[in-house]
Amino acid sequence: MDRRQQKTRDAIFKAFSNLIEQKRYGNITVQEIIDEANIGRSTFYAHFETKDDLLKALCTDIFNHVFADELMSEKTHDFSGGNNGLEAKLTHILHHLKDSETNIVGILSSESGELFMRYFKDYLIVIFSKYLNEIKMNAPADFVLNHLVGSFAETVKWWIDNKMIYTPEDTAKYYIEVSCANRITDK
Repeated sequence: MDRRQQKTRDAIFKAFSNLIEQKRYGNITVQEIIDEANIGRSTFYAHFETKDDLLKALCTDIFNHVFADELMSEKTHDFSGGNNGLEAKLTHILHHLKDSETNIVGILSSESGELFMRYFKDYLIVIFSKYLNEIKMNAPADFVLNHLVGSFAETVKWWIDNKMIYTPEDTAKYYIEVSCANRITDK
């Protein structure tokens, strides 16, 4: 994607984010996004087929970096040092959600929150699947995976509802402590 295309895409994301703060997702029209972004209809459709595709792309932009193989230092955090443990990955996700707080709060506070959570959980399945063999529990792997993904998604909602008063590091640590640290063992 060239700079001009990226600039247009960013304008669409910004317009969409502004609108989602003001009104419900279901009440936002593509025309309103186009007007807010100050672009033409064909330009919008050159980037996105539907409003749902725009939401998915916004989510993808937030999550793709976290799931990248090579991480770079960023303004608010640095995970480029190679710590690839589960707690570090979850902390990294939380940092990105905090960095995108305006977008995330707007999305989660509307009916688009359910759609966002579905996309989010798809990404979480990828992460937790990589660490599943390290978590020893007397339960089927798909049950454990479903539990870990669902409970982390709920942790994120709780964290956001509480105005992100806990740091990403503390929140990830609390989650690991409650969900993963107490492994079930044979007695």
